[in-house]
Amino acid sequence: MKEYIGLDVSLKETAVSIRRDGKRMWRGKCASDPKVIAELVRKRAPAVELIVFETGPLSVWFYHALVQEGLPAICIDARHAAGALNMAPNKTDANDADGLAQLAEIGYFKAMRVKGFDSMLTRTLITVRTRLVRMTVELSNQIRGIMKTFGLTVPAGQGNVFDQNVSHLLDDQDKLATIILPVLAAWRSLRERTAELSRKLVADARQSEACQILMSIPGVGIITATAFIAAIEDPDNFRKSRSVAAWLGLTPRRYQSGEVDYDGHISRRGDKHLRGLLYEAAVVILTRSFAQSGLRTWGLKLKDRIGFKRTATALARKLAVTMHAMLKSGEFFNPSIGAAA
Repeated sequence: MKEYIGLDVSLKETAVSIRRDGKRMWRGKCASDPKVIAELVRKRAPAVELIVFETGPLSVWFYHALVQEGLPAICIDARHAAGALNMAPNKTDANDADGLAQLAEIGYFKAMRVKGFDSMLTRTLITVRTRLVRMTVELSNQIRGIMKTFGLTVPAGQGNVFDQNVSHLLDDQDKLATIILPVLAAWRSLRERTAELSRKLVADARQSEACQILMSIPGVGIITATAFIAAIEDPDNFRKSRSVAAWLGLTPRRYQSGEVDYDGHISRRGDKHLRGLLYEAAVVILTRSFAQSGLRTWGLKLKDRIGFKRTATALARKLAVTMHAMLKSGEFFNPSIGAAA
């Protein structure tokens, strides 16, 4: 007899519900450890057909660990499951686990693709580097703001130029220097750590043929190419290239009910960071790239009709489709393509 299990995963404890033939056979809680859960499943549900849990911070670890234990685990979209789970009169972990088990039993779910650990490591590298860059900018702005209060205006400049300008202005400001210099030292340390991660990104990109293919597009650099590959993983994960744009939330949402039918703003679903990188690449193509290409020509023509921001969004969508097609074909960028809408 087939058994279905729902897991409501939290940081310390996981609620477990086991169903068979439309009835709940057992439910309880255990530690949020895949090995502990695997032992419980083998004891309580040896004929398990499916184990379902929602996307969340622990989903990558849980999925790969449970699969390694030989269990039929899948991860489903939390937003998709919320529509069914919210029908319960009481919102509890136990009820959520039972609801997930019911979804597994009736087949009302859509399995999500869980990234591999290598892709997650690459994604983490990009995310951490981005955060360090932002922290570095925040510290430099704070130093400028504090010194401006005391009549010391730091001249324009970044990197070593900024460091030298601040140090020079503090030469005869002993009391202020005791406050600013520790912040400046932290700023230097952040720059060094950021540089280390940047060098690793560059080294990995040089060894990746896929990165070299994507970087042949004017406006697409190492970070955008690496982030795109980490998100897509295998190009065959998407049957059509245009599906990538929808997966990244770059296509308009549609609302249709009776006589009402209209397209709204983009859905903004999926990877927010990658969507932002594609938008930045589109802006570079429209404003800073002097290399003539079909993408740039198409974007400039569209800008005259719908404005800059909407054009950049549309070009980001077209860029995502083009990048996936290039990965699938293994061909470098052809400047003549992309001129048609």
